[in-house]
This record gives sequence, structure tokens and C-alpha cells, in this order.
Amino acid sequence: MTTEECSDPIRPPEPSAGPLRTTGPAGHRRDLTAAAAGVLLVAVAMAVGWVIQEGDGSLQVHWPPLLATWDPHLGPGTPAAVAVAVAVVAYGPRLAVRLPWRRLLLTCWAASVAWILSLALIEGWYRGVERRLTTKHEYLRVIDRFDDIGAALRGFTDHIVIGPPGNWPAHVAGHPPGATLTFVGLDRAGLGGGAWAGMWCIVLGGSAAVAVMVALRALTDEHLARRAAPFLVLAPFAVWTGTSADGYFTAVAAWSVALLALAATRTARLPAAAALGSGLLFGLTCYLSYGLTLVAALIAAVLVLARTARPLGLFALGALVVPTAFTLAGFNWWEAYHLLVERYYQGAGGTRPYSYWVWANLACTTLAAGLATVAGLRRTAVAAPAALRGLRSGSATATQRLAVLTLAAFLALAVADLSGMSKAETERIWQPFVVWLMPAAALLPDLGRRGWLTAQAVVALLVNHLLWTGW
Repeated sequence: MTTEECSDPIRPPEPSAGPLRTTGPAGHRRDLTAAAAGVLLVAVAMAVGWVIQEGDGSLQVHWPPLLATWDPHLGPGTPAAVAVAVAVVAYGPRLAVRLPWRRLLLTCWAASVAWILSLALIEGWYRGVERRLTTKHEYLRVIDRFDDIGAALRGFTDHIVIGPPGNWPAHVAGHPPGATLTFVGLDRAGLGGGAWAGMWCIVLGGSAAVAVMVALRALTDEHLARRAAPFLVLAPFAVWTGTSADGYFTAVAAWSVALLALAATRTARLPAAAALGSGLLFGLTCYLSYGLTLVAALIAAVLVLARTARPLGLFALGALVVPTAFTLAGFNWWEAYHLLVERYYQGAGGTRPYSYWVWANLACTTLAAGLATVAGLRRTAVAAPAALRGLRSGSATATQRLAVLTLAAFLALAVADLSGMSKAETERIWQPFVVWLMPAAALLPDLGRRGWLTAQAVVALLVNHLLWTGW
């Protein structure tokens, strides 16, 4: 907690430079043009994807560019999801300004969890929550193979590639064992089964919005953090947060960045503890998903924005804890990663064409981030040159610092895309990066904010009611 949080001040809106002031018709038209370009990208990805998939089936998805199947339906969560969306659109912007800071954080967490859970419940409790992490590809399928955790870790790499007897299911093989051990730990604590695992991911996944707000307040200003809050709550990628472990990964990574932001800006009561905790969570992040090492781009951005390397020593110390523990237990991260690459090309990754997915992934991201984020990213691009100049001179405004943080997230996403190890399913896999793109919507002017929030909710509701999303 920061020293400022203790008194719960309600700061008046602070003036921001750059695109936030562009409230005229020209700026609004450009925002709508950017959103239209996002719609066009999705439409082209769908059309080209259908041609390729019907031609040779190489995309390995049934509703390109998403891993989904056509399945129009309603469900128990439909009224709740619509109610949450209406409430956030109607009252979110006003509450984001008026609520005391700590109460706003708790409200956003509760609203985010309600949004994620209600979307999941559109499929019903069993199909939408309890069953998701127990399918043939998922972590809970191998819980009984971790009765001896030490032996399982020492032999983990023996079962990654397809071929040897007992190879791991896709998600277990595709991630370091930290992900699987999380659910083993829940099982050992008496919280076994898909219901507990699903709620773990939903509740923690909802906290990612809070982590981003904490980081924004420390690195930019409270005004922008408050403006971003409703957009973080109504994130379209909540469709996948409640149906996979990636929401859990997103939260761990986001809190690592947030704690470092508090440590670097000296706005935490115990900056040293925050830096150590940030490193500990970053180390865990790297053992939840190989690709999340790219969160290092956001870590670097925090230090650059704070103009200090002071927390780096304690951060590094904390970051060594999880890797050291796994290495001593017999798991070799680098060996496992190289075997994962082999496994990736043994499966769908070996047939999915890079030439399609390298740009169609961005269509998936458009659906996961929403049209408000696309419009906000246009404003980020406009602010970027001045932001980089201000960063060098130390005179960057809050808006420009937000632009730098957003650019760091986009850089991580771009590297993941160009690597060829993220062909399809990025609507789910890239959540830890996309959550840092969402605050770009804070740059949109007050005029039309509820319209943009409505667009965010409509994307999620349409996807969840018209499609059965994979995993």
C-alpha cells in the first residue's frame, strides 16, 4: 500500500497534455476511423482464414481467426453479464472519479470478477467453469502424476515431446511446471477439482485490473488511472480469463509490474519489500509461461519511467528465488524450452502458416482488447514522438508516460508475434500483454466514453453468445 493510500485522498483531475485534449470533431473522426480499421482487420482475417481453412485445414481453428466454433446460445450468466455491462457503462465513469482510491480498487476488483464470472456462466457452471481446466489438454489431468513432486520435476522434460510414453497434455507440456504445481498445491490444500481451479483463475484474474491501476497511479497520475478503470473492468478478453489459466498468469505478471512501480517511485511504505516482492513474482511468472519472460519489457519501462535503477538489486534477488528452487529440484528451464519448441512444431504449430498468423494474431488481439483500445492506441501513436522526447529530457507529461508504458506492452506483444511461437489462440495467450494496452482508452475524451465502453461490452457479449471458445 502506498503512503498516499492511507488517507484515501480524492485528487482533482490533473491536466494532461497531448491527445487527451483532442476532443474536437476531427479527433473523434480519427478515433472512429481507427476503430473501423480494427473491424476491417478482423473481417479480412475471417474471410482469408475461411478460405485457407476450407482449402487445406492448416489453420487448425474452426472459426478463424479465433479458436472457436459457431454456437449461438444463451445461458444462466446472460442476465448477469448484461447487468454488469449496463452498470459499468452507466455508473463506471462517475464512480471512477468519485470513489476514494482504496474503495475504487476494491470496487474494480469485484466488478471485474463479476464480469469474468458472468461471462463464464453463459456456458453454465459445469461447462463454463468446472469443466474447463479438466479437459484432455489441461493441467488437472496430471495431478495424480505429481504424488512425488521431486520425481515429477526431475523427469518433467522426459515427457514434453510427443513420442515417449506418457507425454504431457498440451498445456502441461507447453508451460514450465509452475503452472501445474499451482493446481497440485490447490489439490493438496483440499481445493481439488475444476471448480476450485476455475475460481482461482477467475478471482486472481480479476485482480489484474487493480494491479494495472496501481501501476498507472504510480507511474503516470491518479487521474489517468481513474479514467482507465471502467475500461479495465469491461475488458473483452474476460471471455477467456474465466476459461483458462492465462488470467491467473496475467495477474501474477501484472502485480510484479505494479509492485516494481511502487518501489521505483518510492510510493510504497516499504519500497524494499515491494522490489523484492516484484522480483519474486517475476520469477514465478517465468515459471508459469515461457513466453512471459517478455514481461521484462514492461519491467524495463517502469525503471525508465521512474528514472531509477535503485530497486534493481532487490528485484534481481527476488527474481532468483523461484528459478533457484526449481533448478535445485531438478527442472532445467532452458532444456525444457528447447524441447517445447520441438513439441510445438510436432503439433498444430507445425502446420499453421506463419504468413497468415503473423497478422491475423493482431485481429485476435483486436477482439480481445476491444475497439476502444484500438482508438486509444491511435492516440498513443500520436503521443509517442513527444513522449520519447519528454522521456529523454525528463519532462514527459502523465499522458506521455502512459504512452511509453503502452508502447512497452506493444513491443512485448510484437516480439511474441514475430517469434512464430504464437500462431493462433493469442486472444487467450496474450492477455498478460493486452491488459497493459487497455489503459490507452483513458486517452479518449469524455465525449463518447460511454459509447466506447458499450462497444467493449458488446464485443465480449457477442463473442461469448455466438461462439464456443476453445480450451
